Amino acid sequence: MEAKIANGLLVSPRIDSEKIARRIGTGGSVQFSRRFREQDRLQVLVSAQLQPKTRNSNRHKTVSLEVSCSYKNFPASLLESGGFQAPFDEARILKNKSQEIRPYLSGRCIYLVGMMGSGKTTVGKVLSQVLGYSFFDSDTLVEQDVEGTSVAEIFKLYGEGFFRDKETEVLRKLSLMHQLVVSTGGGAVVRPINWKYMQKGISVWLDVPLEDLARRIAAVGTGSRPLLHQDSGDAYTKQTLTRLSTLMEERSDAYANANARVSLEDIAAKLGHRDVSNLTPTAIAIEALEQIEGFLKEENGDFGL
Repeated sequence: MEAKIANGLLVSPRIDSEKIARRIGTGGSVQFSRRFREQDRLQVLVSAQLQPKTRNSNRHKTVSLEVSCSYKNFPASLLESGGFQAPFDEARILKNKSQEIRPYLSGRCIYLVGMMGSGKTTVGKVLSQVLGYSFFDSDTLVEQDVEGTSVAEIFKLYGEGFFRDKETEVLRKLSLMHQLVVSTGGGAVVRPINWKYMQKGISVWLDVPLEDLARRIAAVGTGSRPLLHQDSGDAYTKQTLTRLSTLMEERSDAYANANARVSLEDIAAKLGHRDVSNLTPTAIAIEALEQIEGFLKEENGDFGL
């Protein structure tokens, strides 16, 4: 198995691009991002080149206009009121934030914990890419160690205890490595020994409302979820929600042991979304880095960010 394991948000006020062009006239030019060229109002980045000609000189003057606002410091009241409707450059925010905190991670691994279907694998891949880390899914590593047998089949053939033993061994080996983002199984948190290994890195809990988890899982089926497997039907989502609620009661205290918590409800509220399903993996990854930053500051004191 060892071989297998081996500037912030750029936002402008609402700016009418046609008015800008008329005001500048033929003596200058305005360059807009291609993404917003066909929109009536430009809301992200304006770069204007003013080239007025004078009687005594043919020299041109270039002026660049850039209005920026950081994701972290953007007024929450505006976002929550729905007044801010512009798409923002999430990729740039994510990159900048990762560059800020990466030196302070000191190569420590990041372990994502949370209920099944919470997006650990998807968000984990986003984080690993922007941090330049390697990504591993602990469930996948267990499957590989059992000759490609799926998690559902491992539960069926060998029982949950066998799977948990394999899972613990995977986490032990991963804990000896550096610069990894690890997506853990939903039940990895129930064994104290697993926390011993994950505490060598930084653990992040992706906290998703149970109703949204139930809808996600019901939409794709529970065949790959051995602790939820059931027949489909009209009561499918309700049954899934009931089972998820039971599992959450059993695991909530364990999830709370994580170094950082990422609440999708909080992100949705901050960005003015009514439903967490509207959140992108990048937006969730940004919040994860914000929460990791908060943990690092608390652990080591404010490091000047």
